[in-house]
Amino acid sequence: MNKEQLTNVICEHIEAQFRSDKIDNTGLVQIIAHIGGLLNLQTISAYAKENNLSYNGAKNFRNVVELFGGKFVVDND
Repeated sequence: MNKEQLTNVICEHIEAQFRSDKIDNTGLVQIIAHIGGLLNLQTISAYAKENNLSYNGAKNFRNVVELFGGKFVVDND
């Protein structure tokens, strides 16, 4: 199984568990928080401040993703 297939299986499993009421909103938030920790996900401004960078430096030279209407830096290398 490759990474894309595994990702799809995990997403489908979480959705199935949620739809069958085995995971509730609190559980989903816990999963999101855990994944955010694995990604070292931070807002651009928080990342820039923590790493002594300008906002534009972080925005233009780091891995920025858009989630939930906000922009975040992924820095888990």
